[in-house]
Amino acid sequence: MKKFWICILFCLLGSRLLAQDPQFSQYYASPLYLNPGFAGAGSDHRATLNSRVQWAQLAGAFVTNAVAYDFKVDDLSSGFGIMAMTDKAGSVNLRTSTISAVYSSKIQLSKQWVFSPGLQFSYGTRMLDFDKLILPDQIEGGNGPSIDSRLAMLGGRNYFDFSAGAVLYNKNFWMGFSSHHLNQPNHSLMGEDARLPIKYSVHAGMKIPIQHGLLSSSNFSSISPSFVYKQQGPFRQLDAGANFTIDPVLIGFWYRGIPLIQNENGSAHQDAIIMILGFNLKYFEMGYSYDLTLSALGFQTGGSHELSMIVKFPGWNPSRVKRKDKILPCPNFSGFH
Repeated sequence: MKKFWICILFCLLGSRLLAQDPQFSQYYASPLYLNPGFAGAGSDHRATLNSRVQWAQLAGAFVTNAVAYDFKVDDLSSGFGIMAMTDKAGSVNLRTSTISAVYSSKIQLSKQWVFSPGLQFSYGTRMLDFDKLILPDQIEGGNGPSIDSRLAMLGGRNYFDFSAGAVLYNKNFWMGFSSHHLNQPNHSLMGEDARLPIKYSVHAGMKIPIQHGLLSSSNFSSISPSFVYKQQGPFRQLDAGANFTIDPVLIGFWYRGIPLIQNENGSAHQDAIIMILGFNLKYFEMGYSYDLTLSALGFQTGGSHELSMIVKFPGWNPSRVKRKDKILPCPNFSGFH
């Protein structure tokens, strides 16, 4: 029995055995994944695409893809969205897929400030590729078909998930808090009771216009610092940095880690340095980021690559109210107009 579980462990090595959620370095470019309160935060209909390959040189690299669509209904003071995500990891293609419906309420506190609580309801499925699973009797018997009856203990898992969050924002500042997996769904593939830990997230950002100097002479320019702190079970992570914008170009530098906290080996808890390059074409934004690994995994991981795209549809909002007192401010995530 011990050999069986040791084999399963090595097959799933690197596959988020301890149930960490996927992450995006360009978290501001995936607002619905960050916090359901961001649904409908823009003035236009918005479609987002995020794709990430983590530790590209390792066998069984993590591959995460997400698409989302959200919009605001002014007459209802509400935002609505839908999001689909799939995450594949490990040598046996451990795959988690979810589809989510998102709702947020827009409460205008003043002419400049909006409070936006949100809810997210998700349905998920989790499975692995049994054809790539190698069990002890296959190793001992020359890689033939396994006859181990305990293989029947492994199977797919379907589950419902519930999350909530809230955001306070104006045109140039935003801050929020979110809690994902509030019902702690069971996601075990082995017929056990393995609950997905709640993920807590605190995040904030702002846009600081540059009004003086050479950089402000012709193009709009700004600095947009922000951070996100996440905790899920024993895991804690801080992403902090800033994007510098001279329309239509964006350059960002970020750090992931908590250097004041030590790992079990006594070294500083640090993960990666992140470099971002993007551009904006009014209704279309694109960003590319590269994570340079700083952890004990070292440079042999090949780092992580991530691509984000945002498409806006300003003409698709027939319910837009013209009265100035009904037009809500929109937060600025990256620093573009």
